[in-house]
Amino acid sequence: MSRSESTLCIQAEQLARIRKIAEDSHPHECCGILGGRICNGRKEVVEVIPAVNQRSDSPRNRYLISPDFHRRTDADLKGRRLEILGFFHSHPDCPAIPSEFDRHHAWPWYSYAIVSVDKEESREFLSWVLKDDRSGFDSEEVEIEEVARRLKQGVI
Repeated sequence: MSRSESTLCIQAEQLARIRKIAEDSHPHECCGILGGRICNGRKEVVEVIPAVNQRSDSPRNRYLISPDFHRRTDADLKGRRLEILGFFHSHPDCPAIPSEFDRHHAWPWYSYAIVSVDKEESREFLSWVLKDDRSGFDSEEVEIEEVARRLKQGVI
């Protein structure tokens, strides 16, 4: 796997929220949308938006965000001059590596953040970007930022 050229920037508090959602959903997969903006070529997460996993047939190893929720979230974000940067979901009792199912249902450019949850405790948090030819994923650098540092830099 090669590293993609994008970076997903997420605040520590947002990451903690994703981890909590994943732990609370165990043994089922959680899912949600990462909203934010592109700044200097980096995907900066501004909002973590949890979704209800619509998969009733196999929620332990699959997730589905409803098209209506996706549309409403996209419209809400655009109304605030933000956009969908990607999606997050959990892998209960499995590594934070995209599955073949994930690959077949992903879109290029978007970030696919995955948190592994082992025995109800979150572990790895990795992000991936589907290759343009859809042959697999590239790993995406994840930068975890502290809010205090961003305030000091005048970024927020």
